[in-house]
Amino acid sequence: MNPEKQVILTGLLERVNASPYLIVIDYTGLKVKQFSELRNRLFAAGASCTVAKNSYMRKVLSEAGRPDLGEALAGQTAFVTGTSEVFAAAKAIKNFEKEFKKPEMKVGILGDAILDGEKLKAIADIPSREAVLSQLLGTINEPAARIARIINKKFCPEEDAPAETATEPAAE
Repeated sequence: MNPEKQVILTGLLERVNASPYLIVIDYTGLKVKQFSELRNRLFAAGASCTVAKNSYMRKVLSEAGRPDLGEALAGQTAFVTGTSEVFAAAKAIKNFEKEFKKPEMKVGILGDAILDGEKLKAIADIPSREAVLSQLLGTINEPAARIARIINKKFCPEEDAPAETATEPAAE
């Protein structure tokens, strides 16, 4: 095998094995500046975008024991992988697509499951782990906050009374 080809395949295999997901996008029609912007947004989301030959990616997916993507690996495709949550990467792509009408999420792999473009868009709408934990914490804290307000109102009524206005004379 050609040494340059082996280096490319090894790099792709490392990325695929290090990532819990793979998103295949069709980047047809994206200009270089737009593609750079997409890469920057994906980097901020903890993901990276790689352009490689479809035949190379088929070989790498096979070696990694990942599902075969079949017909999805056709045309101008780029591959998004990352070490963080898939939600952030899918959201970055979806928001970019809303703004520029490109690229299109074709298919993805999450674990051993193959997801179509619609399922990837649905994943993009799921809030991040931090947002869900924040909502959960707010829900857990709400009863305690209500009790504290009731107790404060019951035992500290002077805080609820209106303050004296400057036009009224002070009581002596």
